[in-house]
Amino acid sequence: MKRNVLALSLVILAAAGIATAGTYTIDQAHSDVSFKVRHLVSKTSGQFTEFDGTIVADFDDLDASSVAFTIKVASIDTQNDDRDKHLRSEDFFDAETYPEITFTSSKITKSGDQKFAVTGTLTMHGVAKTVTLPVAFLGKIKGPRGGTVAGWEIETTLDRKDFGIVWNRALDAGGMILGDEVEITINLETNGE
Repeated sequence: MKRNVLALSLVILAAAGIATAGTYTIDQAHSDVSFKVRHLVSKTSGQFTEFDGTIVADFDDLDASSVAFTIKVASIDTQNDDRDKHLRSEDFFDAETYPEITFTSSKITKSGDQKFAVTGTLTMHGVAKTVTLPVAFLGKIKGPRGGTVAGWEIETTLDRKDFGIVWNRALDAGGMILGDEVEITINLETNGE
């Protein structure tokens, strides 16, 4: 009886070890990268439709964990062709010169229950800055085609001027057309081994 309990305990511990560590790739079809920025007195939203990345998650050893993420700037989509063309231009992202936005983590720490502070280098519009992103782990399940499916969410705000994206226009009545702060929401469904 004791031998069976010990064997069962070892199986459970081994399974727990497998469950807490893994390498995940982004399922673009079930993920989104969206943003909002103030325009006049409301907010205009958009998204990037092409992105990829890898998350190495080891909840028992966060030093062994990492995040690498890339967004294709030309995939920006605000459901307005003229505005998207302007956003790709030198006034904003300059997609021809700087075709990608990248993030590479350097440190991950636990910040709460299933919440993590992921610090790394965000490079956008040719400017690289150290930022800390709040990441929520949404859980994981066995996928319908095998492997593990895990979910993640990031909600943060960035100042576009920190990355040299400074275009704006003054209003006759005072104030500016665009706000500087950009609200970013990233929802990722990822596939693991």
